[in-house]
Amino acid sequence: MSVVIVGGGLAGISAAIALQESGVPVTLVESRPWLGGATHSFGRGELSVDNGQHVFIRCCSAYQGLLRRLRADHLVDVQDRFDVRVLRPGARPTRLRRSNLPSPLHLMPALAGYAPLPVKDRLRAIRASAGIRRLDPADPALDAVSAGSWLAERGQRPWARQALWGLFLTSALNAEVDDAAMGLSAMVCRRALFGRADAADIGLPLVPLEELHGGPALRRIAEMGGTVRLKAKVEAVTTDPKVVVDGVPVAADAVILAVPHEAAARLLPAQALPDPLRWHELDASPIVNVHVVYDRKVMDGPFAAAVGSPVQWVFDRTAVSGLRRGQYLAISLSAADRWIDMPTAELRARFVPELRRLLPAARGAVVRELFVTRERRATFRQRPGTASVRPGAATRAPGLFLAGAWTDTGWPDTMEGAVRSGLTAARLVRRHLERPQDRYLEGVRGR
Repeated sequence: MSVVIVGGGLAGISAAIALQESGVPVTLVESRPWLGGATHSFGRGELSVDNGQHVFIRCCSAYQGLLRRLRADHLVDVQDRFDVRVLRPGARPTRLRRSNLPSPLHLMPALAGYAPLPVKDRLRAIRASAGIRRLDPADPALDAVSAGSWLAERGQRPWARQALWGLFLTSALNAEVDDAAMGLSAMVCRRALFGRADAADIGLPLVPLEELHGGPALRRIAEMGGTVRLKAKVEAVTTDPKVVVDGVPVAADAVILAVPHEAAARLLPAQALPDPLRWHELDASPIVNVHVVYDRKVMDGPFAAAVGSPVQWVFDRTAVSGLRRGQYLAISLSAADRWIDMPTAELRARFVPELRRLLPAARGAVVRELFVTRERRATFRQRPGTASVRPGAATRAPGLFLAGAWTDTGWPDTMEGAVRSGLTAARLVRRHLERPQDRYLEGVRGR
């Protein structure tokens, strides 16, 4: 038996490793010259640059499991305790840090003392937190409303939605709070902020993403007897199932399409697609990163968040990038529609002064280099109504399966969601290979 996986991002990598651990031979086909998908690195002079700031939190169990399987878990560092320094122009930094209290009390002291909000807004935020803990994120009614409207109805004024809730939800969902689906927002809050006390502890890579994901995946798949074909174009998939790669048909017992939703809709045969096909409603949301290299150190700590500023999060990339002199900071801008088409010169004119406002040490520093990376289709647009559009892993054709963070994982479009989708697809493939016809009929009856 053999399985072809189309797409070498985290979803495809996860599916490949899981299947090979079960003794199923795998061929992984990727159009780019690397594995890792949206999490990759490139060289720029002396720097090794990640295309985005891909961090995770301790409750991302599937992602951390993948790192262990890739023997790369020692290449990340997770906080001992959730701790975020929050910067504001013209004000002293404040901290959001969890206490030693058990959940759900562990963040209450941090909320009660959160200086960017007036005291009344802090109390309202605590009450709203209690309301979120009672929600069921899978409730279809929550997917019909935005997080902003739900929070506003519970006394969360615009500044509180931006300076507190937006701090977490905008980066987690790549959407402004007022535009984000409440179901996914509730899932993030319940799982990360109000779940296990250590759930939100932040993890960061200690090496470039290529050394964390792509390189280890290539080695591990080869060690387990799998095949990886890079720079290979998949032109079609048939219900045989069969994959046409660079004009050559490749037969398989099962196929997993671990590609973006637009590519999946284009490649899947018509018999496998849902009717009506609504995946286009997922759309796409961009992320922009502004990379700034200073001649000296201007920021302490590995990262900081910002409120009252267009800066959202800023990360110290100096050691990871290999920079030997000065400091390299990366500003991460989620839900970046307003920035995605702005020329680099205008972004520089906007964000260099912002960093001076937020970081006093930057006022006397020289910017040695500034460049911008843009991911126009970083995630699907996680707005109200998208839960019903996200498909499951099974298609209407036996032996053809889907994977990707855009599928119905119950998680936002994140690295964790991608890994979970790959594991789900691998599980369904194993069932299909055991009893293909019975399993297919069972899946059809289940729909």
